Amino acid sequence: MNDRIYSDLALESNYAMSANIRQSGEYSESEKRGVRICRLDINSQELVKKYGRSQGRYITLVCGRMWLFSERELEDTSLTLGEELRAMITELCGKKISKSFSVLVAGLGNAEITPDAIGPRTVSKLTVTRHIPSISDKIFNDIGQCTVSAIAPGVLAQTGIETLELIRGAVNNTSPDIVIAVDALAARSCERLAATVQISDSGISPGSGIGNLRKAINRENLGIPVIALGVPTVVDSATLVYDALERAGIECAEDKLKSVLDNEKGFFVSPKESDVIADSVSLMISRAIDLALCV
Repeated sequence: MNDRIYSDLALESNYAMSANIRQSGEYSESEKRGVRICRLDINSQELVKKYGRSQGRYITLVCGRMWLFSERELEDTSLTLGEELRAMITELCGKKISKSFSVLVAGLGNAEITPDAIGPRTVSKLTVTRHIPSISDKIFNDIGQCTVSAIAPGVLAQTGIETLELIRGAVNNTSPDIVIAVDALAARSCERLAATVQISDSGISPGSGIGNLRKAINRENLGIPVIALGVPTVVDSATLVYDALERAGIECAEDKLKSVLDNEKGFFVSPKESDVIADSVSLMISRAIDLALCV
């Protein structure tokens, strides 16, 4: 059943779920402000095959149900995520964040579909500053952030243009040092929905979580570092059933079950609080990015 279980989260890959990765050199854990931070370094082709993920670093923050956070919990999670994001940015770019440092934030997804709206909603809450120096240097200095621009490119069905093409156009015109791509993800477990945050330096393929794979947004295609930041908001219905059976130790290979689950008529499940989740998660992420980009 493993080959039928899908997740965007590196820690939910079949190898990570089945192997004792705590004993391996590529995995480590720590805790900060009540948030568990899991670091996974897929740095060889052997590990790429084992995890079924692109080569790169994956940092997963396990923080609990974000839509139920108090203001204090929201601040703590935003600060922790911001610190991890800032560290990854400076390491990838090889320089400190200053007023001349430029970042493009891309909010991926369809703003009209609530579980997929985290990217666009995050962009709408960001502090963007690229245009401010032309208005007032004093205001720009008082804000205390680097040069930040943002784009919500929508999806191919809305624009007829590949997301990569739109972001590449923005990169060519704004010359950022790095791109941060924010998107909703798919998980294999309902317990992970809006309860974990994953950041990685391997880029992202829009739509991969729902089997609608588009051109990858990564360093290879854009020519600059790309950080993918995502929160799981949906679970595939077939994945949910197969995962539940697997966790129960049931190896069910009945043709009837397979025909029902693999009939290409699956659907995606999201919590009934999807609207609240989208607002809470996008607020947390936007605060984290703002904190990460302070000078």
